[in-house]
Amino acid sequence: MSAEYPIVAITGASDYSTSMITQALQHIFYRERIKAVYVSGSGFHRYDRKTMQAEVAKAHAEGRKLSHFGPEGNHFDKLESLFFQYAATGTGQFRYYLHSDGFAKEMGLEPGTFSPWLQMDPDNDLLLYRGLHGGVIHEDIDISSYPDLLIGAVPSINLEMMRRIDRDLRQGSSEEAVRQVVLDRLPDYVQYITPQFGRTHINFQIMPMVDTSNPFQFDELPSLEESYLVIHFQKLTKQFDLPKLLKLIPNSMMSRRDQMVVPGPQMKTAVEIILMPLITQLIEKSRQIKGISEVSPTRGAGILGFKGQLVS
Repeated sequence: MSAEYPIVAITGASDYSTSMITQALQHIFYRERIKAVYVSGSGFHRYDRKTMQAEVAKAHAEGRKLSHFGPEGNHFDKLESLFFQYAATGTGQFRYYLHSDGFAKEMGLEPGTFSPWLQMDPDNDLLLYRGLHGGVIHEDIDISSYPDLLIGAVPSINLEMMRRIDRDLRQGSSEEAVRQVVLDRLPDYVQYITPQFGRTHINFQIMPMVDTSNPFQFDELPSLEESYLVIHFQKLTKQFDLPKLLKLIPNSMMSRRDQMVVPGPQMKTAVEIILMPLITQLIEKSRQIKGISEVSPTRGAGILGFKGQLVS
């Protein structure tokens, strides 16, 4: 942790909840004139797309499991180095994984590959990480010790499987291949992803209110209107006036003393209301240490994204 150079990490599977949390943070950054530098966890995968496919096939032939959830598929050491360096200096090295054809073309590279390692622009207010391993611990690596705010985007496991199956089938994979990928990933998921949600400051989990009992057989994915958001304040219960939050978020309720339930249409509002004071506290302390008494109203704000462009 570093009061001068704060790190906010969203850890968990890349589903709607991570996008919703990121959007809420974007709105907060824009309103508060905060410039955040964005780092995606996929940039710390060990292999590009083609190499990963070959390595997975090799591991399968040898009776081993290899996935993006575990240490064999990632550079945990490089991610820890980034967090360590940023906490000390406000900068560090990262790279992009080129998911889309458009962004790969702009970079002059092939989709499914990585950009070169890049040096982060030091003109920023905080680091925003979004990926699978913001709170992972493996051997002597403890990434969970660095974020000043560690946010869990907790998947409902069957819903997560359904999203993965739906996506891969749309991309042309066979049902048998998709089923095998899901099953092969489970050991790493249980060992490296699930434990992180006990280390977070706060967890957000979307829970469908329709039958998801068989993720390999469904007609359509649950909509937000068919879901609720469960918010577990974990280490932050004492920082919030929960009765006041219930009044601010329509139709919300407390299911336990430290857990709130919010209906689907109110999810984005709830996340923004809850994260706003947490981000404000981090930035106020950081600017106080840096001796920044006032921020220019013309200062760029938002998330410093691809090729240094601000996403606001």
